[in-house]
Amino acid sequence: MKIAIVKYNAGNIYSVVNALRRLGIEPLLTDNHEQLMKADKVIFPGQGEASSAMEYLKERNLDCLIKELKQPVLGICIGQQLLCQHSEEGDTDCLGVFPLDVKRFMPTCHEEKIPQMGWNSIYGLKTELFNGVSADCAINEKDYVYFIHSYYVPQDSRFTIATADFTLPYSAAIHKDNFYATQFHPEKSGTVGAKILKNFIEI
Repeated sequence: MKIAIVKYNAGNIYSVVNALRRLGIEPLLTDNHEQLMKADKVIFPGQGEASSAMEYLKERNLDCLIKELKQPVLGICIGQQLLCQHSEEGDTDCLGVFPLDVKRFMPTCHEEKIPQMGWNSIYGLKTELFNGVSADCAINEKDYVYFIHSYYVPQDSRFTIATADFTLPYSAAIHKDNFYATQFHPEKSGTVGAKILKNFIEI
């Protein structure tokens, strides 16, 4: 099985490479259109800033390519946000796979520090992306995963497949057709994250 990771100007991509290697998979890190189209699965990860990331993708026509992929695609962190329609970060038009607008967290009290950084629980898990997550981790449906972000995707009953709470409930993961995306970093989320990555590979 060929797993391709989209190579672009975002941080944290090599953490995903290493997480897949721990699962016994040697991924291809590439921005080559033909290689991405021929891959069995594509992962679109990263940490970064929306407007500069979109500018980079557009310069290489990766914005058009990613939207047209037919195989399972997994966006992670900024990858999830860029799959949406628009981001308040830099007033940025994104890829538009999901007709959702990315919002900035607005703290409601002094204790709520932006960005959200660290471990948080997710719940309301749906789709095969989360198969066996609770059972494997012997916690319950509220399993802990790692987040670092100042912007979020609002909840939407059409697309939200996992929820987290920080200042308000928001989409920790979304799904539409062949596109899956997580705001959290499965590659940094221990046993839970490894299970989620494995589930994606097996879709």
